[in-house]
Amino acid sequence: MKNLLILGAGSAGTMMANHLSKKMSLKSWSITIVDQFDKHYYQPGFLFLPFDVYKEEDVYRERTDYLPNNINYVQKAIDIIKPEINQVVLADGTILKYDLLIIATGSQIAPGEVEGMQGSEWHKSVFDFYTFEGSRNLRDKLRDWKGGDMVIHITEMPIKCPVAPLEFAFLADWYFHEKGMRDKVNIYYVTPLDGAFTKPVASSKLGHLLKEKGINIVPDFAIAKLDNENKKIVSWDEKEVSFDLLVTIPTNMGDEVIARSGMGDDLNFVPTNKHTLQSSNFENVFVIGDATNVPASKAGSVAHFEAEILTENIMRYIKGEPLKEDFDGHANCFVETGYGKAMLIDFNYTTQPVPGNFPFPGVGPMKLLKENKVNHWGKLGFRWIYWNMLMKGHSIPFITAQMQKAGKELEEEKLETV
Repeated sequence: MKNLLILGAGSAGTMMANHLSKKMSLKSWSITIVDQFDKHYYQPGFLFLPFDVYKEEDVYRERTDYLPNNINYVQKAIDIIKPEINQVVLADGTILKYDLLIIATGSQIAPGEVEGMQGSEWHKSVFDFYTFEGSRNLRDKLRDWKGGDMVIHITEMPIKCPVAPLEFAFLADWYFHEKGMRDKVNIYYVTPLDGAFTKPVASSKLGHLLKEKGINIVPDFAIAKLDNENKKIVSWDEKEVSFDLLVTIPTNMGDEVIARSGMGDDLNFVPTNKHTLQSSNFENVFVIGDATNVPASKAGSVAHFEAEILTENIMRYIKGEPLKEDFDGHANCFVETGYGKAMLIDFNYTTQPVPGNFPFPGVGPMKLLKENKVNHWGKLGFRWIYWNMLMKGHSIPFITAQMQKAGKELEEEKLETV
């Protein structure tokens, strides 16, 4: 009996467990998945929780409800990976041996990377919304907040779901309008990028939306420290932005177990072949989702597309067949723009988001890079798809793992995504 070990039972790990439990011969292979937490969070829901669109119970489920019954689940923390001897040591000293390893340990916020970020104002006037606790605490703050300068800030790239900070800005604009206090709130969007987004066409479109909604963009801001006493953020070139309420996206880093194991880069992301999803350094190790260093967006849709391709490559590896270099960096994201509307963007390693129709080239019904209500309902409906299809290892009809170019107004190509 050989052992396949999956580290992490979040979105990517859960999808892989469900895909592989259906494909692999469980008479020859034992599948084990390890995670220290009992709850599975729907992280896209953290965007809606602060605005009371979702309730707390809408954004989590019991982890075991989405893991297949024919695999082993170990709910323990991981101490270290020893890839040279094919072993993983858990926090309680338990040793798990493997023949194949899939790393799906995700990424997490690291506010301690910026001087002062976790100071006296943390979760008082300085909040994140990339964690359940941060999102919930921000909701409580917004319910009674009387207005002032709201600063939405990105520390550095890459981050999980690169469009989420923009969505937060758009939803905040709508939220304060609905509360009849938009005139009491100045919204600033502070980013290390030179525009609203990483891709030129989308950046221009989203930048115009920020201006239309009266949201002030502060580009090229590389934060050096957060001054809690004076409530301001300061850049390395000594620019300052004051705030009454700061909503920050801290540095995103891979799990600390990757650093302890000596398997990651400076941000603890695992070097990974961007087309096969095989570890760059260890033949029998594969990496998926936010844990990788591949130049694709760290988003649930990317993990979903990766899972379909990685499943085939795992099966090919077991059979001794060459791996397919099929992952093209495909990302597909709804962008909430407020007032019951949303955009949709679809791109990959070489093709930036452009206008067009999706998923059917001629008719859509969803429009790319265009606000409408259909896209908004698609965004809200994705929660059902997430729980009932993706986490159970089912594909979404008509949406392929590789990006389709039909139906898109392709103007510029050969752009490397971040």
